[in-house]
Amino acid sequence: MKTYTNTGSKDTRSGFGAGLTELGKTNENVVALCADLIGSLKMDDFKANHPERFFQVGIAEANMIGLAAGMTIGGKIPFTGTFANFSTGRVYDQIRQSVAYSDKNVKICASHAGLTLGEDGATHQILEDIGLMKMLPGMTVINPCDYNQTKAATIAIAEHHGPVYLRFGRPKVANFTPEDQRFEIGKALHLIDGTDVTIVATGHLVWEALEAAKVLNGEGISAEVINIHTIKPLDDEAIIKSVSKTGCIVTAEEHNFLGGLGESVARVLATNKPTPQEFVATNDTFGESGTPEQLMEKYGLNSDAIVKVAQTVIKRK
Repeated sequence: MKTYTNTGSKDTRSGFGAGLTELGKTNENVVALCADLIGSLKMDDFKANHPERFFQVGIAEANMIGLAAGMTIGGKIPFTGTFANFSTGRVYDQIRQSVAYSDKNVKICASHAGLTLGEDGATHQILEDIGLMKMLPGMTVINPCDYNQTKAATIAIAEHHGPVYLRFGRPKVANFTPEDQRFEIGKALHLIDGTDVTIVATGHLVWEALEAAKVLNGEGISAEVINIHTIKPLDDEAIIKSVSKTGCIVTAEEHNFLGGLGESVARVLATNKPTPQEFVATNDTFGESGTPEQLMEKYGLNSDAIVKVAQTVIKRK
C-alpha cells in the first residue's frame, strides 16, 4: 500500500498567504481585500509588497464583497479574506446578488473553517458554509487538504474565470502533498488504490483518511483513498469508477453532513450507481469551545471514526 509522509505540519491559511504572495509578483491584476484580519489570513506579505493593491475595509464584510464585485468590472481579480463564518453567513445576500448572480470574477477566501477553529467556539465555527456556497449557481467550491495544496489552489483560481469559494483552516496539519503539484480544478486525486472500500475525503480529513487506510490495511481491508479538493464541480467520474470496484463508500469532511461533500456524492451515486454510503461529518449540530483535537474526537471527525464507519459500510455490501 502506498504511504504518505508528513513533511512538517503547517497551517493551510499560511498556504493561502504564500500563494497570494506569489500571485502578487506574477499577476498585476490580482488585488486583495481584508476585513481587519490581515495576520489571521496571512496577507501581510502581499500588503507589504503591493500596498497599492491591498484594501483594508475593516469589520465591514458586506462592503468588502461589494467592493470586490465592482473591482472586477475594471479587469481586476479580487481576493477577499476573512473567517469562513464571516465570508459566507454574514454576507450571503451580497455574494448571491453581487457576485454569483452577476457572475463576477471574485475569489472568496475563507480561513478558520470548521471545528478546528477551536477555542473561539460555536459562533465562529461554521459547519454549513460548503452547502451555502455550492448551492449558488456558477460558484466553484474548493477545500484543499494541506499547506502545499492550498498554495497551489490559491494560484490556480486566479486563472479561473468566475466566482470561487476557497476554504481553509486555522491549525497546523500534516503537509504531505507535493510542493510542485499542479492544481486542477474539478479533478479528484487518487492517493491510494484499494478494492474493499472507497474513502473520499476533503480538507483536513484527507490526512485522517490516509491514517485510517493504514489501520484498515492492517486488518486486511483494502481502502481506496481519494482527495476531493474540489466539491463543485465534483469529479463524478472518479467516484463512479471507484465504487464500481469497491462496492461501498465513506465520505469524510469537517462540515455538517447536511449540504456537504457527502450529500454531493450521494447525488452522484443515486443518479448513476446506487451504492452503500456512510458519512463522517457533524450530525446537524453546532460546535463548541475546545482544542481542535478534542473537538475532532468528540464529533467523530478523525481517523478512528473513519475506520469504524468503513467497517460498517463494508457489512452493507
